[in-house]
Amino acid sequence: MEPYKVLVVDDSAFMRKIISDLIETDPAFRVTATAANGREAVMKVDELSPDLVTMDVEMPEMNGLEALKVIMAEHPLPVIMLSGINEQGMKETIMALEWGAFDFIRKPSISNSQDISAVGEALREQMNEAMLARRQREEREQALKQQETPPLAAAMPAAPPPKPEPLRKEPQLPGRLPEAKLKPPVLRAPETGGTRKPAGPAQPEGKAAAPSPSAPQPAPAARRQQAAGKQPGRSGAEQPRGQALQPPAAVQAAHSEPPAAGGERRQAAGKGLRKLVAVGTSTGGPRALKAFLENIPEDFPAPIVIVQHMPPNFTKSLAQRLNTFSALEVSEAEHGTLLRPGAAYIAPGGYHLKVAPAGGGQYLIQLSQEEARNGHRPSVDTMFESLLPLTELERHAVIMTGMGSDGARMMKSLYDSGVTSTFAESEETCVVYGMPRSAVELQCVKHILPLQEIAPRLVQAVK
Repeated sequence: MEPYKVLVVDDSAFMRKIISDLIETDPAFRVTATAANGREAVMKVDELSPDLVTMDVEMPEMNGLEALKVIMAEHPLPVIMLSGINEQGMKETIMALEWGAFDFIRKPSISNSQDISAVGEALREQMNEAMLARRQREEREQALKQQETPPLAAAMPAAPPPKPEPLRKEPQLPGRLPEAKLKPPVLRAPETGGTRKPAGPAQPEGKAAAPSPSAPQPAPAARRQQAAGKQPGRSGAEQPRGQALQPPAAVQAAHSEPPAAGGERRQAAGKGLRKLVAVGTSTGGPRALKAFLENIPEDFPAPIVIVQHMPPNFTKSLAQRLNTFSALEVSEAEHGTLLRPGAAYIAPGGYHLKVAPAGGGQYLIQLSQEEARNGHRPSVDTMFESLLPLTELERHAVIMTGMGSDGARMMKSLYDSGVTSTFAESEETCVVYGMPRSAVELQCVKHILPLQEIAPRLVQAVK
């Protein structure tokens, strides 16, 4: 088989060389061209039709985000973003994932050979997953096309046998052949992007179109929470590879006796908590989380804890971005924060998130730097496992798009223990049908739904 063609886009000639060398370590891929800015990238995609693009986020003339929007509108294909760790680069990376980028990696440190090697390994894994996802999508679309549009010859009724000629010739009036009873095409509702849909009964067996690769610019949702009530997200530079991550001072101080972050208002809001939702996602997750959270109403009677596989610092930008779309208060989780309904908490990159009882019917967030699990920290399995002893809570577990199988094993344990409900995103809307597939294969999913139906069905189950 011919190698997949890759276009490498970066304004640094040195970085283009590093990324090209990392890609061609895998014989399944060949760098056929490079580009120094987004405008040049758009032209070369149109001219060369590559199978995949790696795209720097920050470039002159036309940056990676602008180029991505044009490419996904005119020639949709897998695009992997290369992001720096500065604040603007992280914000634009999160937007790129919303608008159709397959995934992202952070740029390697050119002075650290181990870091370059680790980034190369992550990049090649994402490239192979992108090509696998594309093949599976093409096969699924072909199978659906064959089911919905049968061959014309099979659809036409057989012509009636000719009648024998009568002995006496009579003029024959022209006859009318029966009309072909062709199967009508299945009509699909278009993706609504940022439009809020009413929560209603989901149709688990209904088919839905995959989300558009370039979502329209959404209008910010009306905020229901006062700014004074928001919790600040954690920040900090990424730790050097090979060294143990050091938690922020607030987290260090909290390990001995986790504080009730947010004061008396949060304590009162968290008393008597009876319901909890836990969500796990990975590749394609930012776009899925946006579609999910913007369809959860402000009066949702349960907190939502979320694990999204991401490096440190990026999760803060993700939480800030999602907070602009959701009626819930979305924030990066902090150690010791008391959970309350109407809020969503995203595990910070580099930290496992667990839920623990805090007494008086309250529950709090615990962050830890235990070893990575299933190759991830945070891990969905770690979060789900922390819910196992919380039998006094009505627990709901959700797995959406992502590579690998993180979360599936502990969802099975929750299911076997009698958890209230389990949800998985169905294949037709997943960017990568890995984590949901693993859960489905373990037969621990009560509701398998396309992305746009998960939030309405969850609201129905929780309320």
